[in-house]
Amino acid sequence: MKFCWVTINVRDMSESIKFYEEIVELPVMNQISAGPDTQITFLGAGDTQVELIYHTGKQEVTFGRDISIGFEVPSLDEMIALLKEKGIDIKAGPIQPNPLMKFIFIEDPNGVRIQLVEHKK
Repeated sequence: MKFCWVTINVRDMSESIKFYEEIVELPVMNQISAGPDTQITFLGAGDTQVELIYHTGKQEVTFGRDISIGFEVPSLDEMIALLKEKGIDIKAGPIQPNPLMKFIFIEDPNGVRIQLVEHKK
């Protein structure tokens, strides 16, 4: 079995695309209309894919607080500087459970917890 993607229902498609392109560095792969009130955007690079779904008129989306989506970054320090520049708050961290890994948590524009992880070689 192979993981395909994670699906996120969003409040604002443009704001969500901007976050996943600029912060997570996932390019838009495909955008489709799934009817008159639904837009779907796939972002990804290689095996990492995120599907964003926007329903016209739906402003509330709900996510569990006990799940997060993790993305590996080359430099956590550089990512922290970018987040500060973009006005994105760090919700937790940096946390370094061992000498080879450290991470932080942020939230996407919809409240989804995003974990940004640096692995040292």
